[in-house]
Amino acid sequence: MIRTDCPDPDGSGLVAAVRELDSRESDGIHVQLLWHPHDGHLSVAVTDSKTGQTFELEVRHRHRARDVFHHPYAYATETRDRERLTAQTAH
Repeated sequence: MIRTDCPDPDGSGLVAAVRELDSRESDGIHVQLLWHPHDGHLSVAVTDSKTGQTFELEVRHRHRARDVFHHPYAYATETRDRERLTAQTAH
């Protein structure tokens, strides 16, 4: 599947295509492993149809892509904690 609802990465007005490498759904939660060919990075997108919550995580270490795909909420918490710590040390 190719998604075209992605942000314009370089401001050119052209929307970059993103390839879905894998997806799964359970109990209303849809998880997608995505490849962004314009820069080669991977991300995991999560949509909860029950709550309407959506988020996307950049896969920082490619060798962990499958783990992020299977445990996105754990990585979301880790990312949020890391961002909070960075913001606290900047002040």
